[in-house]
Amino acid sequence: MTHTPTAQAAPTAPSLEERYTFDVSGMTCAACANRIERKLNKLDGVSATVNYATERAVVTGITSPAQAVDVIRGAGYDAAEHDDQDDEWSRRANENRIVSLRRRLITAALLTVPLMDVTIALALVEQWRFPGWELLCVLLAVPVVTWAAWPFHRAAWRNLQNRSVSMDTLVSIGILTSFGWALVSMLAGIDAADGVWLGIGKVPEGANALYLDVAAGLTTFQLAGRYFETRSRRRAGDVLGALSALGAREARRRRDGVETTVPVEELRTGDVVLVRPGETIAVDGRIIEGTASLDTGAMTGESLYRTVGPGDEVIGGTVSADGILALEATRVGAHTQLAQMAAIAEQAQIRKAQVQHLVDAVVRVFVPVVLVLTVLVALAWLLSGADLSTAVTNGISVLIIACPCALGLATPTALMVGVGRGALLGVLVKGQDALEASGKVTTVVLDKTGTLTIGAPRVVDIHPRGVTAEQLMRLAAGVEASSEHAIAEAIRTHAATMVADIPSATEHSVSPGHGISATINGESIAVGSPAFMHELGALLSEAMEEAVNDAEQAGHSTALVARGAEVIGVVTLSDVIKKDAADAVAALHGLGLQTVLLTGDTPAAAERVAGALGIAQVRAGVLPTGKVAVIEQLQAEGHRVAMVGDGINDAPALAAADLGLGIVTGTDVALKSADIILVRDDLYAIADAITLARATNRTIRTNLIWAFAYNIAAIPIAAAGLLNPLIAAAAMSLSSVFVVHNSLRLQNIRSLRPHRRRDA
Repeated sequence: MTHTPTAQAAPTAPSLEERYTFDVSGMTCAACANRIERKLNKLDGVSATVNYATERAVVTGITSPAQAVDVIRGAGYDAAEHDDQDDEWSRRANENRIVSLRRRLITAALLTVPLMDVTIALALVEQWRFPGWELLCVLLAVPVVTWAAWPFHRAAWRNLQNRSVSMDTLVSIGILTSFGWALVSMLAGIDAADGVWLGIGKVPEGANALYLDVAAGLTTFQLAGRYFETRSRRRAGDVLGALSALGAREARRRRDGVETTVPVEELRTGDVVLVRPGETIAVDGRIIEGTASLDTGAMTGESLYRTVGPGDEVIGGTVSADGILALEATRVGAHTQLAQMAAIAEQAQIRKAQVQHLVDAVVRVFVPVVLVLTVLVALAWLLSGADLSTAVTNGISVLIIACPCALGLATPTALMVGVGRGALLGVLVKGQDALEASGKVTTVVLDKTGTLTIGAPRVVDIHPRGVTAEQLMRLAAGVEASSEHAIAEAIRTHAATMVADIPSATEHSVSPGHGISATINGESIAVGSPAFMHELGALLSEAMEEAVNDAEQAGHSTALVARGAEVIGVVTLSDVIKKDAADAVAALHGLGLQTVLLTGDTPAAAERVAGALGIAQVRAGVLPTGKVAVIEQLQAEGHRVAMVGDGINDAPALAAADLGLGIVTGTDVALKSADIILVRDDLYAIADAITLARATNRTIRTNLIWAFAYNIAAIPIAAAGLLNPLIAAAAMSLSSVFVVHNSLRLQNIRSLRPHRRRDA
């Protein structure tokens, strides 16, 4: 179950109060979600958010889950606490609703089609009419407007009991009014000489049963719209839930040499887990045996396989393509990266987008306004001299066409699909408001170390003097063999590519921050800075000094190697720019975004990286607190700023920016401060996040424009008597389906990264 106390929250998850998530069934429109939300928020100390698109309620401050369930059921809906491991309740509720709607839709369609055929034929050709033909039409219509339309009537009755209204109230009143008026017209013999029939022509005299077509047709169109909308929303929800589906359900655990298959819930930190070719890794862990090509595409969007072996870290949700691995579990259950990613994607539904608050307010008042407007339109037609039949018909048209179903779906469906698609692209959006902010960004501020560069020094050049490059690196690696310094690691790594054996060193002496010396084969060897060489009395030749100066001017660092009192070489090191970084920055420029390099490193180092990547603006030598000032300065100049970083020193700037993007390899502090987490190991993810956000915002605008324009344009047309209720019913249903399907188009968003073959 989703019950996450703050003390147990995963390190990278947003900090939340103790919260409970509930699956809710029975909601038919945004007004239902608003009503449940208001009732829950009336409880003392309770804060609740109900999402119609995901059909879930997130509640904090309750004393027990049963308290929230009772309130939801008291409002006329059903609910159950959400279980992350077993979503059977919500799946069953959704499937039951789809099956019920499908049965009612088929029944309504099978009866409405002959009803229309018979009614229209007999209405048009008076000679074909026979005694009791109208009664036959009534008998065909009764099952449609009662059993088939029961979901609308039941919801309307529930609303009445709770002294509220919703879209279902409008639909139910429309169906009952049309059917009731048909009966009254037939029994009283009221003709509608000026009525509009199917949008063209007048109602034939004595054809009062045609109003049964309106009642049955309205029911059928509404059921069709509701059925396809429900199916489409389930597809949208599947996009969001796809991340959770990546995880393994079972794993092979080895204990005391015995291999057993166990549910992933039974795994503990330190367990040895076996993974065979084609199987999904169930935990985050460190490989202790075996080598394999790892398919990380589902987690990171990376199309290339990654070769892993003993000592490498792997994450759950990835797949061993061709090898058997044994790994030691380091994180299990809710603490794995996959579980944290899924939790973040799920929590993204808690925070409503700003525009959704406006839409919710509109929906709350729209339905009562429509009911009043319906009465006013009917009265206006009567006062203008129209007959009662015309007035009722036009009132029904207004009642039906004004249902703001599309308006209630416009924002949440687009955001739900956008968040889900982002997760599959390796872009984790913590909240829907982050997507809104992403779409408005004009300037991207990039940290250097660990963001644009790999974050660790690498040997980029060697200048030997009196020895070969291989001999120089062999001696340097021997001295640095036991050091944990980053430069020592870089020297050892590079030496391993050049020489087969590293000599043993003794009598180590460390000068913190300067260098290290030791004895190799009786000779004193030292590795360190120019200042360290000066302390030791080791002399630099003119060529060596020139090499050091050139490296510093280029923004590189150096490690000098001395043998006795003579410097025998200069090793140039640099933090290497990440692969594809230049192309990724170019992609940002292609989106019309300005880029700024912000770093605490030296101006020379910053300029070197900026020049290689095509970044025009550089702010170097900036302290962590100063980074916030730079962000605020850019904002004061009118820029909407996105900050990309990975370190603790980036956390304040990530929080201060309009949008913070954290690299998943960064610190927990940075990830907690970020609005969006970039899971992929390439910088194209930044451009992909902006592209997805823009597409999502564009879809939201399209949906809202359509929904508002539809209602604004359709209501006057219906009030003017130019829209038949049948056409109004079809148009209203199609508008909701259009909004949902338009949102589903976000699934087609692709990464800007050029496609690379897996076997490349």
